[in-house]
Amino acid sequence: MSTAPPPVPTPGRRHALALATAVCLLAAGCSALGGDGDDSSADAAGGSGGDRMKITMVTHGGEGDAFWDRVRKGAEAAAAKDGFDLTYAGDADAADQADLVRDAIRDKADGIAVTLAKPQAMKGPVAEARKAGIPVVGLNSGIDAWRSTGLLGYFGQDESVAGRAVGEKLNELKARHALCVIHERGNVALEARCAGVKKTFGGETEMLYVEGTDMKAVGAVVTARLRQDTSIDEVVMNGAAFALTAVESVDEAGSGAHVATFDLDEELVSAVKRGDVQFAVDQQPYLQGYLAVDALWLYRTNGNVSGGGVAPVLTGPAFVTRTNADAVARFAAEGTR
Repeated sequence: MSTAPPPVPTPGRRHALALATAVCLLAAGCSALGGDGDDSSADAAGGSGGDRMKITMVTHGGEGDAFWDRVRKGAEAAAAKDGFDLTYAGDADAADQADLVRDAIRDKADGIAVTLAKPQAMKGPVAEARKAGIPVVGLNSGIDAWRSTGLLGYFGQDESVAGRAVGEKLNELKARHALCVIHERGNVALEARCAGVKKTFGGETEMLYVEGTDMKAVGAVVTARLRQDTSIDEVVMNGAAFALTAVESVDEAGSGAHVATFDLDEELVSAVKRGDVQFAVDQQPYLQGYLAVDALWLYRTNGNVSGGGVAPVLTGPAFVTRTNADAVARFAAEGTR
């Protein structure tokens, strides 16, 4: 799940974005989405010289988002190990994301990894990839939709399970009124998280929708709500940057509420160590990126199907608190947690 505000899409940026945000891992040549490079042969994966396997990852993450940087790093690490060319591209707009997948199909990718933040938008391009004989796996978002969408496998956190775990954690902490903030309306992962919290939390769970592309507006709305209702004693955010903004909102509102969050980065881990953030749920984005592209390589070279094609491969949830933050901090500083 993206943890920083996505950029506002602008008209006509679909194909330009493919070139502007594509990140290629090279060992001997690279093709950008929609490029004119030679077709790759799956049988040549890992070889030196000649054709090399080409795998594309297309996510709904915005450029410069620390969360998606970790996903990309994991994907790049797998590509380096397996010896294939990786193209990474992301777009927060579902229609633009679908176009990027179609670009990968035209580029004759040997495998595609996608996120399903808005599954309906991806059904068409996934079907087109399958028709072209290109295997597609999912990661991060869409755990309830990956099989019906026709994906080969899925790597990520069950957001409903993660949300229920947070609800149980809040019960342990004796919280009474939780404000669960959703920064992208219609994002199935964020909705599932807050719904999961509500399912297990014994106190009151209130959903608050904000515009995630404007962090100042996010802070202002949370501050206003805390001032309006002093019974709110827990603010649950859906990303590291949003959680740090919520900490400021609590201070500005003069509230006694605690802040908890899904997802983390280096700064967020430091905030947990200081006690500014009560806890964070880690879904391990680096691992999601790594496993997704490695699974495509394994399928192409050895016919392996992770999870047997019927079960997701889970990467979370795991709680990061003051008691174990030091153990995570080093990896967070390296940009892999």
